[in-house]
Amino acid sequence: MSEQMDIFGSAKRDVYVPLAELCRPQRLEEVIGQEKLLNEGSLLWKMLSSESLSSFILWGPPGCGKTTIARLISQMGKYEFISFSAVLNGIKEVKQVMTSAENNIRFSQKPTVIFIDEIHRFNKAQQDAFLPFIEKGSIVLIGATTENPSFEINSALLSRCHIFVLEQLNDDGLKKIIHRALEKYNPDNIELSEDIIDFLVQQGGGDARRSLNSLEAVLEHTPSGEQVTLESVRNILANKPFIYDKQNEEHYNHISALHKSLRASDPQAALYWLARMLEAGEDPMYITRRLVRFASEDVGLADPNALLQAIAAKDALHFIGMPEASNALAQLVVYLATAPKSNSLYTAYNKAAKDARATGHMPVPLAVRNAPTKLMKELDYGKDYKYAHDFENNYAYVRCFPDKMGEKVYYNPSEYGFERDIKKRLDWWEKLKQNQLRREKDADK
Repeated sequence: MSEQMDIFGSAKRDVYVPLAELCRPQRLEEVIGQEKLLNEGSLLWKMLSSESLSSFILWGPPGCGKTTIARLISQMGKYEFISFSAVLNGIKEVKQVMTSAENNIRFSQKPTVIFIDEIHRFNKAQQDAFLPFIEKGSIVLIGATTENPSFEINSALLSRCHIFVLEQLNDDGLKKIIHRALEKYNPDNIELSEDIIDFLVQQGGGDARRSLNSLEAVLEHTPSGEQVTLESVRNILANKPFIYDKQNEEHYNHISALHKSLRASDPQAALYWLARMLEAGEDPMYITRRLVRFASEDVGLADPNALLQAIAAKDALHFIGMPEASNALAQLVVYLATAPKSNSLYTAYNKAAKDARATGHMPVPLAVRNAPTKLMKELDYGKDYKYAHDFENNYAYVRCFPDKMGEKVYYNPSEYGFERDIKKRLDWWEKLKQNQLRREKDADK
């Protein structure tokens, strides 16, 4: 049994307290891994030291110290402090707290600090409810989130808050936290070797809470006097969860890492990120869609087979399903990573799309219009069109751009892979075009 302190500092005795809670720092100086954020002279340090707070968002991965910092702020006597969980509280509770904050500033002249854990889970209406009270100075809002505020926090609210980025804890930081826990909360004096501590750090994946939960499981399930081995620890901690969220930022971070590994022609890293996503439970069809896109965006006509390989992998996924199709996706990833790269098609389409938006009102030239009816022919649809197969080299120049628009060059093949052959073809057709135009000009004289 132990004494538990809630966020307001009140004591609750004779209840179970998780090790991660017992180890929570009681002073700013004890916070590990956020030295850059909390060093003397930083904006957050100045705000906490002077007890002059303005609204801010703490953004960082799980178990890096966001709630700890908020709890340390709760000990500042200058402010009333109220804690919210966006998971448990709704708009009704928000409005009640705002009314209380209004009364508090009016009668006691004390502003209220509102701490909202997982603020990204509040919807737009709930987030908007805070705006007028921040504006009036009735409250100071402190939010904690694991998700990118740019995507999850309303722009109006975001513009009124500082953003403080917390870093994922590194291995040295996690080791310090584990050693501190062993020194202070290890009544049976169980000894752990450095390789076991390294394993606990690995299990944590940058999350202090997860490492401490793993340590607690080891301490609880090791009989007094029994030697702890790495094998016994592995048995206790059989399953390590992946740090991955299929709906939010980690989802996009992982697919970005895969995409950029492919673009860097690094099949080893690409295979790693593919495996990370699949093993974490990502939808394989989502990955395949992105790989199909990559085949045309970053490889393109430098290797036309890339798109064929991508579609084949998609068909394999549909046909045999997972996990068997993981080999087909691995094959595709290695093919794309080792293929010659060209973004000529991607660039060409974007240029063409820009012109299309600007000139979409221009009519199709009569010469290249289809004329399936007598009326259309009488209106000169298809007039003067040259059927390429009726001419030498199966080529005849026809002006295909709108009459009031100059001819443009969007696609410039690269010097890599199959695009070298495409460039030869384009150069040849350009030569035939210039020869034809020269002959027509001479005939008009």
